[in-house]
Amino acid sequence: MADRSLRGIRLGAQSLQSEEGVVFHERVQHIYSCTSCGRDTTLTFAADAETPQAWECRTCGAEALLRIGEGTATVDHSDEKAPRTHWDMLLERRTIPELEELLEERLAFVRARRGAAENTSKGKLSA
Repeated sequence: MADRSLRGIRLGAQSLQSEEGVVFHERVQHIYSCTSCGRDTTLTFAADAETPQAWECRTCGAEALLRIGEGTATVDHSDEKAPRTHWDMLLERRTIPELEELLEERLAFVRARRGAAENTSKGKLSA
């Protein structure tokens, strides 16, 4: 009982667990080369894990490709969709002639409001 006493040990300073009976999983290291800055990043994966062909560069955030021998892996980006912009979504709802008509209406409204504001400010200055 005396050998398992916690007296004299700061809690949190030492772990009372041991590595007895712990079996570590096999690991492999893969190198990724950045396409932008050229830096190499070494990552460790489980031996039976599927290795991704691309990884984000830790330095610049660009795409880093898996090095295979002297070359790098090729990644097919053809199935990725381009992000839709606000203009793309607007064109799904309206045609160009409709947009031009709306623009002319808004410009006429703004010009009329400006004209009314200029007339009121001129009246205040002359009075």
